[in-house]
Amino acid sequence: MPSTFTLVTDTAVSAHRLFDISLDIDAHVSSMSQSGERAVAGITSGRIGLGETVTWRARHFGIWWTMTSQITSLDEPTRFVDQQVRGPFKTFIHEHRFEQLAHAARMTDTITVASPAFGSLAERLVLVPYLRRLIARRNAQLLDALH
Repeated sequence: MPSTFTLVTDTAVSAHRLFDISLDIDAHVSSMSQSGERAVAGITSGRIGLGETVTWRARHFGIWWTMTSQITSLDEPTRFVDQQVRGPFKTFIHEHRFEQLAHAARMTDTITVASPAFGSLAERLVLVPYLRRLIARRNAQLLDALH
C-alpha cells in the first residue's frame, strides 16, 4: 500500500512565480545539486508542459537511480501533477498546488510513493522522511532563487 505525505511551504513570493519555477527543469536541477540530479532525456531544459516527460538521473542512498516522470495534469497557475512512468518506485505521484493568500502564497506538495520491494514499513521509516527532507530542501532553494 502506498504512503502519502504533504509538505506545506508559505512564502511572500507570488503563487504564479512559484508555479513557473516549479515547472522549470533548470531550476529543479539547481535545487537538487546535493544528489547530482540531472535531466538526461525528454525535456532537459526550460519549462516542461502537459504530457511531456523528463528522465532524471540522481544519486540517493549512495545508489544512482534513473526515473522518467510525466506531467499528467496541469491547471495553470494553481496545480500540476508529475508521475513516474518508468523507474525505481512501484508508485510515485507528486501533486503540486499553489494558492495566493492575502499577503503570501502557499505551495503544497503531496507525494504518494510505494517501494517496489521493501513495503510500507520501510516507506514510513526511511523513504517518506528522506523524501520529506529532500522536498523541503528543494523548496527552500527554489525560494532562494526567486529572491
